[in-house]
Amino acid sequence: LVYDSLLLLQHRGQDSTGIATVDGRAFHVHKAKGQVREAYRTRDMRGLPGTMGLGHVRYATRGSAENEDEAQPFYVNAPYGIVLVHNGNLTNTRELTQELFHVDRRHLNTGSDTELLVNVLANELQEQVSGLDLDPDQIFAAVERVHERVEGSYAAIALIAGYGLLAFRDPFGIRPLVLGRRQRGLLGTEWVVASESLVLESGGYELVRDVAPGEAIFIAVDGEMVSKQCAKNPRLIPCSFEYVYLARPDSIMNGISVYDARLRLGN
Repeated sequence: LVYDSLLLLQHRGQDSTGIATVDGRAFHVHKAKGQVREAYRTRDMRGLPGTMGLGHVRYATRGSAENEDEAQPFYVNAPYGIVLVHNGNLTNTRELTQELFHVDRRHLNTGSDTELLVNVLANELQEQVSGLDLDPDQIFAAVERVHERVEGSYAAIALIAGYGLLAFRDPFGIRPLVLGRRQRGLLGTEWVVASESLVLESGGYELVRDVAPGEAIFIAVDGEMVSKQCAKNPRLIPCSFEYVYLARPDSIMNGISVYDARLRLGN
């Protein structure tokens, strides 16, 4: 399912790709340069067991397209273990880099702003955790702090080992993110979060709604979904280039058909 979804999103990036799954508390990751069809073989897919996963196609806007270490997802081992993918551009990278080194004592190994983002999230999550267990309130409090520290555009999806999947969108909703679901009989509700709605339609999912600017969504291992607005003054200011160039025409973003928007723009 993740592989098929990445094929549909190939237009969003051709530099590199990656898939991560979680099986119990163990992550399985495969990353490679190039396009989706070239990057995964049968043996690679067999090495990605689990019931939750995420994937990414990269269009390098920061760092180097040639550096395979900058392919997403990025992994940090504490707290609990987190893998994260991110669409967007952070604008206060210089300040964050200094803070992560001098205050948070975290090491960065690449020039990727996604590595900055996953380390900020991990640090804020660590600050919220008092015992062994993690609950949604602690996760949402960590996302609130991420919104306070990070500037720029970011639609992010993360897996937290043993707990579930976290998705969040910057307070201006610059980059797109949609939520979908489908019923799997006795297995209950299956959730999906993606950049574009065409992924949901292809997989037989119902488009529930856009993830709101500043909102965080947490889907637990048992399939329970909870959400919370984590930004103080959210407002929708989407990237106009999504409608002009980046998105597929058959997607719907923020309730607007990309195809209709292009017709009206004369594009």
